[in-house]
Amino acid sequence: MSIARALASPRRSGAGVEAGRKSKFRPEIQGLRSLAVLMVVSYHVWFGRVSGGVDVFLLISAFLMTLQFVGKYEQGRPMALFKHWLHLFRRLLPAAVTVIIAVLAASSLFLPRTRWLSIISEGWASLFYFENRLLQSQATDYYATDHSGASPFQHFWSLSIQGQVFILWPLIFAAAALVAKRYRLHYRILLVYIFAGVFTVSLVYSIIFTLTNQAQAYFDTGARLWEFALGTLVALILPGLRIPRTGRIALGWLGIAAMLSCGILINVQGAFPGVAALWPTLAAAGVIAAGQTGSRVGVDRILSAGPLVRLGDISYALYLWHWPILVIALAATGRDHAGPLSGTVIIVVSMMLAYLTTRFIEKPWREWKWPEVNRRRALVSIALVLTLAAGSLGGARYAIQLQADAALAQAEYNNPGARSLMPGYSGTAAADAVLLPDLADVSSDWADFPGGCEGFHDPNGIRCSNGDVESPTKTIVVWGSSHAGVWATPVMELAKRYNWSVVSYVKALCPVTEGADPTIPEDCVDFNKAVSAEFAKIKPDLIFTTSTRVSHGEPRTEFMDPGWARMLEAAAGSTIPVVSVRDTPRFTGSVPECLARHADDEAACAMPRTDAYPGESPANAYPNVKNLDFSDYFCPGDTCPAVIGNIIAYLDDNHPTATYMKTLAPIFEERFMAVTGWKEQ
Repeated sequence: MSIARALASPRRSGAGVEAGRKSKFRPEIQGLRSLAVLMVVSYHVWFGRVSGGVDVFLLISAFLMTLQFVGKYEQGRPMALFKHWLHLFRRLLPAAVTVIIAVLAASSLFLPRTRWLSIISEGWASLFYFENRLLQSQATDYYATDHSGASPFQHFWSLSIQGQVFILWPLIFAAAALVAKRYRLHYRILLVYIFAGVFTVSLVYSIIFTLTNQAQAYFDTGARLWEFALGTLVALILPGLRIPRTGRIALGWLGIAAMLSCGILINVQGAFPGVAALWPTLAAAGVIAAGQTGSRVGVDRILSAGPLVRLGDISYALYLWHWPILVIALAATGRDHAGPLSGTVIIVVSMMLAYLTTRFIEKPWREWKWPEVNRRRALVSIALVLTLAAGSLGGARYAIQLQADAALAQAEYNNPGARSLMPGYSGTAAADAVLLPDLADVSSDWADFPGGCEGFHDPNGIRCSNGDVESPTKTIVVWGSSHAGVWATPVMELAKRYNWSVVSYVKALCPVTEGADPTIPEDCVDFNKAVSAEFAKIKPDLIFTTSTRVSHGEPRTEFMDPGWARMLEAAAGSTIPVVSVRDTPRFTGSVPECLARHADDEAACAMPRTDAYPGESPANAYPNVKNLDFSDYFCPGDTCPAVIGNIIAYLDDNHPTATYMKTLAPIFEERFMAVTGWKEQ
């Protein structure tokens, strides 16, 4: 009998008869779900590896959803998509929101303030099912064995993809139903063709994307659709298969063995989610196809056992809880991985919280009859849950903003920054003065361009400006790496006063140079050439860039790029003056994170001046260069402080904060105007 004929008459084959006569509840699938979550949890907690268990989850969710919608069609019931979505998300959101709120509270107690804003942002992303897109944009390393610095919401990536597919798949089922009725096609066969196409296209895309950019591919919905499509195909084709009982027993055990060995035998760090993800998903498909054998030696007997079935009931909540507990526990204890004992404690606590969440939150909410009366009530119930989460996330952000605003109101007296180092300064800050910018905001304290920014030349290059200036007296170009970009802040402070137009061309790790260098991106030279070509259009009155660079390695060295002078000569010629500035210090670790750890000892985060500037500026060897040196305002005396005048001087380990650079504007103006010879207009 062909597959097509079997699908057209699924009850004629053995598997179909068995599936059709039994209850809709499949205890062996619930046990399979339990096994998958145990793989995820144990591999994350004890081994710091990816197991393939999440891929099994994705397949199972598609398998069950397919049975539901195909059953509706074959029974002549309406698809009722909106009702389906309301019921689905009313069931999923309460447990997720519980974890989101708990993570916010725990983060405020155990995680450094520097991470709060990113956690709030990921909380929003997790709530509305786009965490995978956020992580993809950040190219997060999901395979890192050190989870202490990971986001406690990072595991929501798979739930986000599931949420997106939970919207997409029903639309496909409904559209296929309309087509099948309109053209008198067999619904199940039509779906097989559709999802076989989805499977093929998505798998090819996943393989190519994984080979070219694995970190992003891991979180990409398109690269995961084939896993859902495989689950759907299993649900569609299974009734048409006739597998002998002995074959199903063997298939079940083979599938379980393959699932459990996946994370051990496969180097998932170098292969997922491409071809390698076929291993756990095909293994799970085999277990599902084996079904209920009724044999004493069948794997379904173990999977259908009470403990595994009950664990399956809390598997969703267990997945939600295990990751944030692991991340927060490691961060709070200062460890980079869990040991056998601590890992066991984390798993036990996760199971306890999962049981409590399922028993007292998820189950009562799911069984609440009031929202089932009509759509309006269902919407109200969902809105209540979303409001609770939104209020917590918004309230946390608002509290941070209130503290920052209160500090800014007193900044002139309490946070002088670089002004405290200027000759004649005699101000005194209040004893309870707080640091600016707030540790929660400091990582985003980059130059603020009123005219906004746009991509330039390549995805990593940007062009920014201070906006449309009416009849500008001069046009200044800031050009170079991100270290040049931070100097746009004092330049724009002067631009406000002198009515200048400021245009910034910046590419990360790309200093002004015409030569190849293994420490800079390969396309850096092309970017610089593209910038220099812009000068003919904008006719700048001055080019501002950095001169020296401080090395990343140990010991620190300060040097000039060999092609720096040649690039500037080619771009500026003899008509455009150039002013350069000495590089800023580079610390061995994140300054804000150090300050978060040493809240009462800012000096612990300083470094010796000799580590930042081993000697005189190499730019001094270029007598014709107008080079500015503000090292005395970054490293006064023998040290380079992390905090200067109650202002956090660095947003990471090497970029000065815009807040500090603004306080540097008066001395910058004095020295800049002196080397240019420009007069006040």
